Amino acid sequence: MSKRGMGTVTRIKERITQRLVNKLVLLFTSIIVLVVGSLTVISYHIVEKESVENSIASTTNNLLLVNQNLEDYVQGMEQLAVPQLQYNEIMNAILDEDQDYSSQMVIDMYLRSMFYSRNDLKAIYLYNVNQHKYHTVSKEAYTISVRQGYNEDIPAQSWYKAAVDSTRNQSFQSLALPDTETGYPVEREDTFMAYHRVLRSISSREPLAVLSFYYKDSGRQDIMKDIPVAEGDHLLLLSPDDVPFYTDDQALYARMRQAGMLDKMSDGQNGQFTWTDGDEEYLVIYNTGEHEGWKLVKPIPYRSIYETATATRNWGYVIGGLFLIIAVILVTLTSNAITRPLDRLSWQMKRFSGGDFEAEAPVKGNDEIAYLSRHFNEMVKRTNDLINERYKMKLAEKNAILKALEAEINPHFLYNALQAISTQALKREMFDMADMVDALAQTLRYSINGKEMVYARDELAHIERYLGLQKARFGSRLQVEYEWEDRLKDLRIPRLSIQTLVENSIKHALESMTGGIRIVIAAEVQGTQALISVSDNGPGMSPGRLKEVRASFAEEWEERESGNIGLKNLNTRLKLLYGEEAALEIRTDTTGTDIKMILPQGGDSHV
Repeated sequence: MSKRGMGTVTRIKERITQRLVNKLVLLFTSIIVLVVGSLTVISYHIVEKESVENSIASTTNNLLLVNQNLEDYVQGMEQLAVPQLQYNEIMNAILDEDQDYSSQMVIDMYLRSMFYSRNDLKAIYLYNVNQHKYHTVSKEAYTISVRQGYNEDIPAQSWYKAAVDSTRNQSFQSLALPDTETGYPVEREDTFMAYHRVLRSISSREPLAVLSFYYKDSGRQDIMKDIPVAEGDHLLLLSPDDVPFYTDDQALYARMRQAGMLDKMSDGQNGQFTWTDGDEEYLVIYNTGEHEGWKLVKPIPYRSIYETATATRNWGYVIGGLFLIIAVILVTLTSNAITRPLDRLSWQMKRFSGGDFEAEAPVKGNDEIAYLSRHFNEMVKRTNDLINERYKMKLAEKNAILKALEAEINPHFLYNALQAISTQALKREMFDMADMVDALAQTLRYSINGKEMVYARDELAHIERYLGLQKARFGSRLQVEYEWEDRLKDLRIPRLSIQTLVENSIKHALESMTGGIRIVIAAEVQGTQALISVSDNGPGMSPGRLKEVRASFAEEWEERESGNIGLKNLNTRLKLLYGEEAALEIRTDTTGTDIKMILPQGGDSHV
């Protein structure tokens, strides 16, 4: 672009952005465009995603139901091919048909009975292996005819070899491919597959005959008619070894096989994947039969799936454009009404900035602009007062901070004072007093060390000092036992957590009775959790007290009552440190109280 052109663009930009009204129009127009465009794009992607998901779900269920019917259809073929009650009679007739005419009649009647049992059979062939002779039954014009013939090349057919070599004595032959050989003079028109069954000798297991059933395409159509095929969709029926028994596009099947897409259908019973065929992208959904392994494959073009989403997006653009035009008109009118009083106020502010302290903006109405104009008129008078007031506030704030620092108590002074008292007690050989003061000093120092997490051995050492002070008060009334394994002493736990539980036992058990109590401090590991418990044989909590304590655990920390601070504080700390899996469990009755602390990250792997 030339310099002259760039200068023209710059001037136009300056004129547009010079006035507030233009800025407001540009701002709100941009917001509207952004919102409408974003909603259109988001809705398009949502509809697009839902279209794909709905297509996958509906097609998968559809293929599953149809494939179940297809497997029932195939099982019906297998059941028809096995002579259940007449097996010995049929086998003897096959062996004796060259010598006994009645045997031929048995075979013909057997073939007729099977042909009459189904209406989807094109023809049935029974091939006598030893004599290279076959019997066939089919419908000619309006009658059922049984004929005979000879063909020594049948054993050379691929379907014959597959049936003989099969452990199930059967093979399926697809007639969907044009170069498929049958070996029989069967009419291929309107025939989609053949089922071959080997009949073996019971004694020698040698093949004596092969039954071949040729099925009409109408049977397949009846089963697969429930699969909707829209324009651009394709449908394939593949055998367990991926031979096509039906395909509406042989070239598509060849391209899928060449691209290795059939290998993707080897894992799992259901599935889908994306396949790009030239300029067309397909969503390929398939279902594999649970028993036989027949596959139904349906490639669906993504463009047909996205038709609804595309239409929604286009309508969104049209509606958004109309909405934008109306919004721009309304925004322009509203912006002019807002900015006109601001222009007048701006003129007075220019006078003020030039040193005219008598500038006064006209005040009309009670809206925000009138409020701004009214306060502008007072601004000059208040300027010096606000500066002085701000300065005084800063001085007062600094003085308050200094006084707070002077009034701060240093806990280390108390710790040092206790150490000094302990030293004087030792000089006067007051050893019990020195031990108590030293224990109190160590307890104070441990309480203010600032660490949130400590080793269990340090917490237990602190408990020893704390209980030493309590035993000085209660004497033999207080008995303490430890059931803490050495390996659990390296467990990291919240500081002062065990003391909180011990304090609860002393306060609510020992102090409330005249006799003594026994406190047991224990720890164990269960899976990934550490369980730390403090139990006593005191009178236990009343139901009302227990309900009150448990209710305090569910309260917000700001709502806590003074009577439950210890346990409430500990429960809150556990939740903050370990999450919602951490907890305090309280069990109490007239024989005592047991409070258990659950640490979800304190199992064997964390010790």
